[in-house]
Amino acid sequence: MNADRATAMDDAPARISLAGSMTIYEAPAQKAQLLAALAGAAALDLDLAQVDEADTAGLQLLLLLRREGARAGKPVRVLGLGPALLDVLDRYGLGTAFADPSPRRADGAAGGQP
Repeated sequence: MNADRATAMDDAPARISLAGSMTIYEAPAQKAQLLAALAGAAALDLDLAQVDEADTAGLQLLLLLRREGARAGKPVRVLGLGPALLDVLDRYGLGTAFADPSPRRADGAAGGQP
């Protein structure tokens, strides 16, 4: 797992970029890192465009972050989704739950679902 974190300033969201895998093997470390980032920021922006492998554990982590953000009144936005995550989301009928609000997805297409 590669992760880069841009420091949040004041009320600006923390931005986390993950690359590599979001699978059961990385989930415990990613969970700790992402929950800590959420706790220390007013909001969390996730760039997941470079995630090249994902499974149900990665999906569960995204759902956990969204739930914990809602509980704390902190928005959690997914700004980029790579094909691996799009596949997992579509497999579970959640393709629109994390629709990319930005003008471009990782594959260069317009935001939202294909």
